[in-house]
Amino acid sequence: MAQIYDGAVDRGLEGVIACTTAISYIIDANLTYRGYTIEDLAKNSSFEEVVYLLWNNKLPSDAELKELKGSIADNIGFTDEQLSNLKALPAKGIHPMAWLRTAVSMLALWDDDSQDNSPEAINRVSLRLVAKMGGLVAYLERIRQGKDYVAPRAGESIAWNFLYMLNGEEPDAETVKVMDTCLILHADHELNCSAFASRVTASSLSDVYSAVVSAISALKGPLHGGANEQVMITLNKIGTVDNAKTWVKEALANKEKIMGLGHRVYKNGDPRAKILRGMSELLTNKTGQPHLYEMSRVIEDTVREEKGLLPNVDFYSATVYYSMGIPLDLYTPIFATSRVAGWLSHIREQYSKNRIYRPRGEWTGKSGLKWQSPSAR
Repeated sequence: MAQIYDGAVDRGLEGVIACTTAISYIIDANLTYRGYTIEDLAKNSSFEEVVYLLWNNKLPSDAELKELKGSIADNIGFTDEQLSNLKALPAKGIHPMAWLRTAVSMLALWDDDSQDNSPEAINRVSLRLVAKMGGLVAYLERIRQGKDYVAPRAGESIAWNFLYMLNGEEPDAETVKVMDTCLILHADHELNCSAFASRVTASSLSDVYSAVVSAISALKGPLHGGANEQVMITLNKIGTVDNAKTWVKEALANKEKIMGLGHRVYKNGDPRAKILRGMSELLTNKTGQPHLYEMSRVIEDTVREEKGLLPNVDFYSATVYYSMGIPLDLYTPIFATSRVAGWLSHIREQYSKNRIYRPRGEWTGKSGLKWQSPSAR
């Protein structure tokens, strides 16, 4: 075998340092955004504050937060032309992430800043994307239900407006707080698959929209963004608490993968899962479905005993979203509504100290072949 590379090969790049970053970092069972722990931010902050933190490397002052919220309010809605064109996209039987990928790409066509990579233009594009992502997801669901678009309410948060634009009803404060916390928990997560995809595209100095579409495309894959949907499918399949332990043991014996358990980086537990566990217990009791939480606990305990694996962020977010009445196939698009803030952070950081990504592969093909005429082959 011809060999052009004699270094170590890691098929998943696990542990390979690809860049320097100051956005978010995982140390053991701790996740920090710009130096703040996820527990601190989930308890005390808001998603808008976290967006500012991720983009500016500091928490905002009152005036800075007010300005950010004002800019988001100015950009959260859609024009009649945008709405009519988005409504014309196929929606029936279409994967919501495929629709979202196309919708975000379409937004670039209405944005005069879309091809401008100056810092000022990138900031304007970032504001538009983080403002509009939730509205796109909500509008898709309205289209699928044959209902009219619900315009956002001025002065309300991204979490509040998402729920309002989705359901057409003013959400209660407790549900808004849960949604806002979920957005914070999903906002960034180091150099994961979709963040890396966004940086690879940005490294070619392509535009922000292209980089975000690359990230959405990566998040669409079930190994990255779709696990919480699969968790809920599993819970519905199991049905009762009494069935849970037996089902898990049979699944493990048959070498079936149980989604939402284990993590590539966290070996001692995902801190986001611990926060979501408490929200799951609260909401499933509130909606009269405590068996969903109880089943989840049995699954968690059994997999930990049998395999030593702990829940990741997807495991309890499934029952949290389900308890809020959100359709299963919107779980990953909601993930994108939050994670776009992190993607934009990575894109901006990549532009600021750019070098195009160009890795090598170890050659495992044939060598020394010579062309022959078709009659001699």
